[in-house]
Amino acid sequence: MVWVISMMSIILAAVIIVLPLNTLGALAITEGQPAPQDLLAPSALSFPSDVLTNEARQKAAAAVPEKYDSADSRIARQQVILLRDILDFIDSTRADAHATLAQKQSDLTAIRDLPLDPEIITLILRAEDKDWAALRSEAVGVLEQVMRNPVRSDQLADMRRSIPIQLSVDLREDQARVVIALVEPLVIPNSLYNDEATQAARLAAWEAVAPISKRVERGEAIVTRGQVVTAADIETLRLLGLLQPEFSWQTVASSVIAVFVTGLLLIAYVQKFNPEMTRRPKLVLLIGLLFNTYLLTAQIMVPGRTVLPFLFPAAGLSMLLTVLVGPNLAITVSVALGALVGYIGNSSLELTIHTALGGLVAALTLGRADRVNLFFWAGLASALAGVGITLIFRLPNPATDPIGLAQLIAASLINGGLSVAVALLFLFVIGGVFDITTSLQLVELSRPDHPMLRFILLNAPGTYQHSLQVANLAEQAAERIGANAMLIRTAALYHDAGKALHPHYFIENQLNDVNIHETLDPIASARAIIRHVPDGLDLARKYRLPSRIRDFIAEHHGTLMTAYQYQRALDAARAGNDASRVDETKFHYPGPKPRSKETALLMLADGCEAKTRADRPRTEEDIDRIVKLVLDDRVAKGQLDDTDLTLHDLTLIRESFVNTLKGIFHPRVQYPEMQPAVADEKAPANM
Repeated sequence: MVWVISMMSIILAAVIIVLPLNTLGALAITEGQPAPQDLLAPSALSFPSDVLTNEARQKAAAAVPEKYDSADSRIARQQVILLRDILDFIDSTRADAHATLAQKQSDLTAIRDLPLDPEIITLILRAEDKDWAALRSEAVGVLEQVMRNPVRSDQLADMRRSIPIQLSVDLREDQARVVIALVEPLVIPNSLYNDEATQAARLAAWEAVAPISKRVERGEAIVTRGQVVTAADIETLRLLGLLQPEFSWQTVASSVIAVFVTGLLLIAYVQKFNPEMTRRPKLVLLIGLLFNTYLLTAQIMVPGRTVLPFLFPAAGLSMLLTVLVGPNLAITVSVALGALVGYIGNSSLELTIHTALGGLVAALTLGRADRVNLFFWAGLASALAGVGITLIFRLPNPATDPIGLAQLIAASLINGGLSVAVALLFLFVIGGVFDITTSLQLVELSRPDHPMLRFILLNAPGTYQHSLQVANLAEQAAERIGANAMLIRTAALYHDAGKALHPHYFIENQLNDVNIHETLDPIASARAIIRHVPDGLDLARKYRLPSRIRDFIAEHHGTLMTAYQYQRALDAARAGNDASRVDETKFHYPGPKPRSKETALLMLADGCEAKTRADRPRTEEDIDRIVKLVLDDRVAKGQLDDTDLTLHDLTLIRESFVNTLKGIFHPRVQYPEMQPAVADEKAPANM
């Protein structure tokens, strides 16, 4: 049953995280499309805009020009050498007396590194030797002049167009065309593009742009109907919770895995350190409902919010669990809740620590939660922890403005008070609905003016005093072994409540040393004694005591036997030579045996107090012997088999009982009997 409840709780948590509960009623708007209606900001919002920041950074990076290396002189020399080689080939072609004009034109057309059109080739071949020598010298000089300057790939066309400016003014038009044709193809880039330097400069420009904050006021129009929606608009609408998020199977899978990992770790923790919870399905169900209620609240308050997540009263859950099951599990659940809240809040480490630490501090401060004012101290400690975390994360951030920081600090302080209010409200509700015994209920039940305690006091004052002694005895031992001392003390006040219906059957309420059981049949006598257990349960139901208190009434005698009545029955049967006719079952309490450390401790305290009161020990050794006898008897009869008490616990219990009983049954000095004063008739009247 417990496993089914646990798995259903985990599945419910996964559903809560996957569903976009915080965007119900939001619109589906696409970037680049016109808005279907006016969209106004429901609240003021200030945030660092990733979209605007990225746009500004992209512009800054794009404005950085490409970086080129300095002009490489080796490339210039290479091109000049190439030109001279080509000119030497032209010289040899012009001087070839055996080649025809057509053959010479074909040879010059075949020059691979210098494509020449037929008109230029004709001008070269027909030029006089003197003119050709001048053209050759001019071409080399112009190429050297052009290549001496940096030539980048993006400037190549401009550099080639500038060649005519470099020519001598003495050249004729046709000669200038020949020089340009010889030089222009050989002008190539000598300043090469440096990609590494360019990217470094652009990255520096990108990083130099500080985050850009954007603020919208409540009621401000984010987009108007028909306006084309931009990426910046989408970002603002999403943060305001006006935009439906885009779902993907990756997101769903991530959410489900996060919940299942957290849930299974919690189950493993409970199995290892709180195994007794596996026997209380109602408590497991309550914890699952509380956790998912808080998770649902976080899903509504956290995503896309700025201040609201810091109002999330996570410490309230920690206080509740501290009261229900103790601070250890409360701390563990707080850490688990903090992890999921941080995941919901866009994987925010700040929210994770803010939530987890607030719950942790609250649990440590609340402790045993045996006083109401501890809740307020726990709330204050949680609030101060939240303020500390806020300052740690926000102060180093240059984008944090003082007003925003003040709002977050105020939210953290309010969070503490809100957590206390939520915890007390839940405790008031769940105590009755889930029949869970809370510390506040125990405080109320332990008040002397409680109607049932007044009923016991008025009808069975001896039983009431016995219960007080048992309560003190059990409470001291409970603190030694780490049991719930407040629960045991309160339950001890009610454990013998059934005796108040027929008080004269019990020796602590009998007067004048008249024992009614000496006149009763042993079976009837045993029935009258055993009856106080079901009578106590009837009274507990009448006065609406929690089931946890009723367990103490039912289990404090376990399945023990009324030894006095049974022995009387045996003696009577032996006298009639028919001992086999004694039915032992009629002398046993109905049980069950103690099923918790606390009910077992009450059984031991009840037995030790009654035995010590009956034997009236005179020394500490006598008290120790009585306590050991009672504890050994309960162990030998298997009354503690269903509890998790250890031998070390029993040793501590024995020591505690002996120390407490010493203060109650210590030997007293026998004072001499005082003689009554007799008036002296002869004494003066004024004496």
